Amino acid sequence: MNNRIVKTPETHPLLERISINPYVCFGKPTVRGTRVWVSLLLDFLASGMSVTEILDEYPQLTEEDIRAAIAYGAEMARERYIELPMEVFA
Repeated sequence: MNNRIVKTPETHPLLERISINPYVCFGKPTVRGTRVWVSLLLDFLASGMSVTEILDEYPQLTEEDIRAAIAYGAEMARERYIELPMEVFA
């Protein structure tokens, strides 16, 4: 029995803020509309940076963007497949 849970932006709205585009940052998960890697935000938080400090350094981000990065990381740590729409450019 496969007990992998598929999360989508419809079931986890914060994930709408995360994007994967093969032409942006080598296809790494980023905050939608930016080139800020999810892993970078998680590294900052893990090193002790506060949300306020991150937002001061990256004013284009919001608190919800940082929570989305945490949510994405949490789902990946659970080894759950997270289905994100691929961005397509014509």
